[in-house]
Amino acid sequence: MTERLLVSLPGATLRDAVGPLPEGVDVVLWDLTGPAPAAHLDLVVPPYMGTADRLGALASVTTRLVQSQSIGYDDVEAALPPGHVFANAASVHETSTAELTLTLVLAAQRGIPDFVRAAGEGRWAPARHASLADRRVLLIGYGGVGRAIEARLLPFEVELERMAGRARDDERGRIHGIDELPDLLPSAEIVIVGVPLSDATTGLVDADFLAALPDGALVVNIARGKVADTSAIEEEAASGRLRFALDVTEPEPLPDGHPLFAMPNVLISPHVGGASTAMMPRMARLVRDQVERMLRGDEPRNVVLRS
Repeated sequence: MTERLLVSLPGATLRDAVGPLPEGVDVVLWDLTGPAPAAHLDLVVPPYMGTADRLGALASVTTRLVQSQSIGYDDVEAALPPGHVFANAASVHETSTAELTLTLVLAAQRGIPDFVRAAGEGRWAPARHASLADRRVLLIGYGGVGRAIEARLLPFEVELERMAGRARDDERGRIHGIDELPDLLPSAEIVIVGVPLSDATTGLVDADFLAALPDGALVVNIARGKVADTSAIEEEAASGRLRFALDVTEPEPLPDGHPLFAMPNVLISPHVGGASTAMMPRMARLVRDQVERMLRGDEPRNVVLRS
């Protein structure tokens, strides 16, 4: 008799989205709090938020795969007990994150926050703002999210420079290495930061980074809050020299009443890059694919850590 697979999902919402799985697959609900439902779980999907804080629960079970619902995994390695294989959610969030990035860029460029504030005061306030077209855009970070942002930026007729950890070329030309950053910042009118958080990228957007930008430049952070120095951002924003659109902050959440909230040249969204209706169907598709791979004996997708 073929051994059955046991899949653990964090809640009913994902279970319902996943729907019926192939014959031979059982599903249990476990959000990594309380006792584990079994000593061995073939596939474990932790909750979307606060994953690292709960991974210690896996010390009491064996697994074949731990499938995250996030792309980022900077806090996982230290929290994941030994003996587990961890996959991120590449393919789930790239489109939504790219959508939000373009939303932030367009809103900041075309003065949407000003119009919303004026409308809230009952005022008609026409103004001419900068276009996105013809702007010099520097995209820092060229993984799945970066490529999704690029695909949506190009139809806006920007002058796009791309940057990754190492220099290379592709069909569109040069992808600059991060060591070239000082040469590219002085001409960048819009900088989009989408790097993974690591020791090398922590504090990347610091006072020197910001000082190198031209007056009026827009800095968009959709990476992680710790990639940027909040004090440096606050200082430049308060001077009015630069503009910011931030989906992530440090600390996070940004405390109520923080000065950045009140600055007219700062647009803040509360870390919602991947939080759209596209997430759950795509996450369900990934879970089904991983299950089918297990049934066939194939390697899982998106493995990023083996503890």
